[in-house]
This record gives sequence, structure tokens and C-alpha cells, in this order.
Amino acid sequence: MKLLILVAASISIFIFGLFPEVVETYYSQQLYLIISIIQRYVSSIFPFAIGDFLYALLIVFVLKNIIVFIRKKKKTKKDYFFVGLKCLNFVLIIYISFKLLWGLNYARPRINEQLKISDTPYKKEQLLKLNSFFLQKLDSLSKAIDTNKFNYTPQELQNIASVAYNQLAKTQPFFKYKNSAVKPVTSSWLVSKTGIEGYYNPLSGEANINQRLPSFVLPFVTCHEIAHQLGVAKEDEANLVGYLTAMHSENTQFQYSAYYNMFRYVLFEIRMKYPEDYNNIITKIPALVMENFKAEREFWAAYNGAMSVYMGKTFDKILKLNNQHKGIKSYQDIVLWLVNYHEKEL
Repeated sequence: MKLLILVAASISIFIFGLFPEVVETYYSQQLYLIISIIQRYVSSIFPFAIGDFLYALLIVFVLKNIIVFIRKKKKTKKDYFFVGLKCLNFVLIIYISFKLLWGLNYARPRINEQLKISDTPYKKEQLLKLNSFFLQKLDSLSKAIDTNKFNYTPQELQNIASVAYNQLAKTQPFFKYKNSAVKPVTSSWLVSKTGIEGYYNPLSGEANINQRLPSFVLPFVTCHEIAHQLGVAKEDEANLVGYLTAMHSENTQFQYSAYYNMFRYVLFEIRMKYPEDYNNIITKIPALVMENFKAEREFWAAYNGAMSVYMGKTFDKILKLNNQHKGIKSYQDIVLWLVNYHEKEL
């Protein structure tokens, strides 16, 4: 009976996810809003990443059951059957919980449509103009900011990002952000080894950031992870929301971080499509930006190994299972929206 109920619930949730507008109306803008606000309120009480603790308990529970079964000396066919049944029930419970707590947001309509940002294909000259636009912004900001002021604590990053989000909410309600909960990851060393900058925890509603990252990256990463808290599930869309928020912040360090992170995507796009232009562009990059590129490269060289490659492939599969058919390549979709968003300035 339990299995039938779980199967029925799983199928119902799957079918529900096939209708983006229905998901947006009844889940993303209603049920999820209530769930996420409650989650963040509870999580904000704890000074550590409570979601990581919950994950640890889940892993311990699974390992304990595996060990108990392995140690059982005499195993009958009936034992194997019940273990298989328990495993299936467990997987279905995880699926249902993930979808209801956050995962259904993958099925909502694209955020760029809600923000009225076109996805019209760009031309080469537009991409090159966007690159020049970012170079100009970065050059101007690099002369105005004090790099020593980038050393924000997670609490300070949370506070500045929250102000930026709620400032934008005055003109676009979508950005309204209540009960902030931004936490440093429990093991920044392990997360760095796997090549992760930050992640959203569906169990606790927390935005977790890798505090070991170079300081100039963290403001944008914080805004990106908060976007996930607001129900922006897809990575390219979280990049867009995170960029718009950090870019419009009154804090110049957040602005610089926004332009710097987006410039990386634009530069990569040019390198892949127009290598002859790329070779010319890299000679015009401001000194501070080049120093940041070097620092970031050295950071990942120190931590990133074979585990990063494995985790990248795993994350790629996860994204494809959640309606992001391009996998990790979906991160590059942000370039298309950047060109259209800055069309008038180009």
C-alpha cells in the first residue's frame, strides 16, 4: 500500500511538472513561497549550515541500513525482496521531497520571459560590443574600488545582497527577498576539491557559499545562490538574476563582481566562436582583471583534481534530468540574455 501511494504521488508530481504555467501559478508563486520562507526562518536560527547536518544524518541512515543488511548472516529471497522494496520506497520519498521542497521550480516558465528579457539570437558585432561594454565597466570600477574591502564575512555578503534584492523588488516584485539565510559551507576544502562555488540546499532552504573562493568572486556567487532560494532553479537563469541584482547594487564591490563574472562567460564565448578576436581582446584587459584571472586560476589549480572532473560530469547529468538539456553548457545561455538586456547600451 505504501509503495502504491508513493508511486501515485510521484506520477502525479511528474505530470504536474509538464505544465509550466500551472507550476508557476500554484507552486512557484504560492506553495513554494510559503515553504521557502519557513525554511529560511528556521535555518537562520542556526549559526551553521543546518542543511549539511541533515545531509550527514541522511548518509548515516543509509550507511547504517546497508551495514546491518550486509552483517546479516543468513539472507533469504524474502530478505532481498524487502530490502529492494525499502530502497524503492526510499528513492521515491527522496524524489517527492525534492520536487515539493524546490525541484518543481525546474518546470516553471523561463525567468527571462518574466523579466521581459528577449532571447533573440545575437550577431557577432553585438557580442564584441558587449565585450567592450564589460571591459569599460571593469576598467572604470577597478580604478574606483579598494580590493582590500572585498574581504566580506558571510553575514556581510548576506546583508548587502539582501538590500540589493529588495531594492530591485521596488520595481520588480519577483526580487522580493524575506528571511535571508546565507551560510558558509561546512567543509570549504572538500567543496573546493569538487570544483563547487556554492549550492542551494533544498532540505534547509539555505544558500551555501564556498568561503575559500577568491574574495572578488563571492558577491556574485552570493547573489546567484539567493536566486535559487527565490525559486530560480536553472543555472543560467540564476546567473541572470544574480547578475542583475549585483550589478544594480549600490556597493561597488558587488558591481565589480557582477561584471567580472559575466565577462568570463562573454570572453569564453568569443574564444570558442571567434578565436582571432579573442587574441586581440586579451591584450586590452585591465591589469586588476588580469590579476583576478590569475588568482582564480591558481586557486582552482591548487584544489581542482580528478574529483572536479567527476563532479562536473555528475552535475551535468543532474541538470539534464531536470529539464536543462544542455547540462553544464546551459551556463553559457547567459550570454544571449546579456546581449539583449544591454541592447540599448550597445
